[in-house]
Amino acid sequence: MPPPGVCLDIIKERNQEDGMGTATDPVKFRGQDFYWIRDQCLKNRQRFIDGTFPPDNSIIGHKLLLPDMMARVKWLRPHKMVESPCLFVDGESIFDIVQGYLGDCWFLASVGALTFQKQLLNQVVPIDQGFGRDYAGIFHFRFWRFGKWVDVVIDDKLPTIDGQLIFVHPTNKHEFWVALLEKAYAKVCGSYSDLKAGSVSEAMMDFSGGVHVMYKLKEAPPDLWDLMNRAVKHKSLMGCGTPKGETDENVELPNGIVQGHAYAITGVQQVMSRGRPVNLVRIWNPWGKGEWKGDWSDRSSSWQTVTEEDRMSCLQICDNGEFWMSMKDFTMNFEDVDICCLTPEFLDDSPNQWGSSCHVGKWVAGATAGGCMKYRETFWMNPQYQVRVTSGPKGSDRPGSSNMVVSLLQKPDNGRRSLSPHHFIGFTLYAVPPELRDAKGKFSASFFNNSRPITETKAFMNVRETTQVFHLPPGDYVIVPSTYKPEEAASYFLMIFSNLQTSVGDNSAENHMTINKEIYSDYAASEHKSVFAQYSDQLKEVNAEQLQKLLNENVVTDMSSGGFGLEMCRSIVAMMDLSVTGTLKDAEFSRLWKRVQAYKDIFIRTNASHAGKLSLQELRSAIEAAGATISDDLLNLMALRHGSSSREITMESFVFLMLRLDSLKKIFKNLSDGKGMYLKEREWLYLSIYS
Repeated sequence: MPPPGVCLDIIKERNQEDGMGTATDPVKFRGQDFYWIRDQCLKNRQRFIDGTFPPDNSIIGHKLLLPDMMARVKWLRPHKMVESPCLFVDGESIFDIVQGYLGDCWFLASVGALTFQKQLLNQVVPIDQGFGRDYAGIFHFRFWRFGKWVDVVIDDKLPTIDGQLIFVHPTNKHEFWVALLEKAYAKVCGSYSDLKAGSVSEAMMDFSGGVHVMYKLKEAPPDLWDLMNRAVKHKSLMGCGTPKGETDENVELPNGIVQGHAYAITGVQQVMSRGRPVNLVRIWNPWGKGEWKGDWSDRSSSWQTVTEEDRMSCLQICDNGEFWMSMKDFTMNFEDVDICCLTPEFLDDSPNQWGSSCHVGKWVAGATAGGCMKYRETFWMNPQYQVRVTSGPKGSDRPGSSNMVVSLLQKPDNGRRSLSPHHFIGFTLYAVPPELRDAKGKFSASFFNNSRPITETKAFMNVRETTQVFHLPPGDYVIVPSTYKPEEAASYFLMIFSNLQTSVGDNSAENHMTINKEIYSDYAASEHKSVFAQYSDQLKEVNAEQLQKLLNENVVTDMSSGGFGLEMCRSIVAMMDLSVTGTLKDAEFSRLWKRVQAYKDIFIRTNASHAGKLSLQELRSAIEAAGATISDDLLNLMALRHGSSSREITMESFVFLMLRLDSLKKIFKNLSDGKGMYLKEREWLYLSIYS
């Protein structure tokens, strides 16, 4: 039996702190270790078959192929298709790729851009594999997925019909790196059908782990070509897309451009034509054919107006899907440009270094899913990240320059790309006044109701990722990522890039659990004596059964909620029992009684609806009224562990919860060095069983 999920989360967090999930130490996807599996296959003279992504029609997915085609599919290893298969033939090239039956032009356009970045390609397609001596029918590929790199193992059985690959296929029939890469990405996304339709930026980010910036060409800055030129110099991946036509079909227009189609941008060049500079863009169609037919196309007379040197270095008259066009024609025929770079250095030609801060979080219904600013009563519940920007290198904080990039991604929770519900997401940024810059915990609703945002996502969209580039002068700010509507649960990944000196803190990550003693100091010790005398035994002690009766008859006002259960009372006795006898003496009960009365009063004051249960918003207020500050994650765990199915907390559950918080805090304080805690196995069992 695996350890509890909370334990697994802690293990994951520790592994990430130790460097796991980096490009050099990726997480093993689905726990599969490529090297161990390959060694076992070689030792046993077997060829690998991936049981987690079996080579059968189930991984093709729903409605991707017609029934008669599906019936003809056969899964073949490369050596069953050709003699002497290779991973690469004469290295990698954009011209190795020809799109197949699967509508994944967005993915293949990204692969095409990847072929121009050798270092990134070797990271995604490790070179320690092939069809040589160590061949065992197993391959692996690496992708960046929401903040961490994962190593994905596959077998090399590929879907074919009549011996031919159905999906992407190489121009050289002996070369298989692209087909295997496509299969590995299908595994990460769920199936081959999960690759149908998408944004080129998604795969580019998964190939690099970099920051993505998208420009709508109708709203493009006047220096867009200069930005693209700098992006090329900074080893970026670039893609672009055309607007859809009247249908979802990829219709080729008379000028050679395909509607609703993704392309790779493979270069930019400035040439002199008739004495004037012309900015050109080189573009590639993942179909492997089909090119622009206007000015600066392969057979355009425009090439006769440039020097022979420019013509020789740029022009290739071949229908291979790659072509040139002017920036003017590009902006008229294409819809957007996607640039993905390891850092946003291409945004500015200054030498300033960009730093980054990354955060994983969740929008939890009832707790941290507050919706956008339109929902003023709940907006403050969203996660909050306080950003402190101080002066950076000369010129980095000049007005008009870009010194901050914020990227927000929502993560699929069910492992299927196409089936994952994408909410409308965005973020809002506020300035924090000087008097609040050192405030602890989350800002309240009143702060946001009385403040105007400095910037916000222009339009909340149901996309995987949204990014905004802007300028911030030195100061303190708070970034609030959110879904458009409240109560929409999802996981997210937030990246903040800046070329200024910047620190980022999670306002909701404080875990202070010191209970304010003043809240129960006003309750006189003498008030408990008559109650204790009525329920204690001849030894002047109460056990768990007696305590249950005492609490239910003297504290609970409405037994419809079930009152204090026996197991709950056993835990309370264990928490307050200083002599480890299983009972509470007079002094121990006195300490308990004062706390119970105080927590009951807090519950009544906080329960604004008077429904006898606290919502998660009320629970946070009640815990803060008791003197404790908790993180969003901890609040969610409390609701899961101590709440009803609707995550509401009864009075007795609240009292028990606060007693547990106080007890756990004291255990850590007394057994730790202030930073961490080491326990022997016997000590851990001792604490866990009787607490």
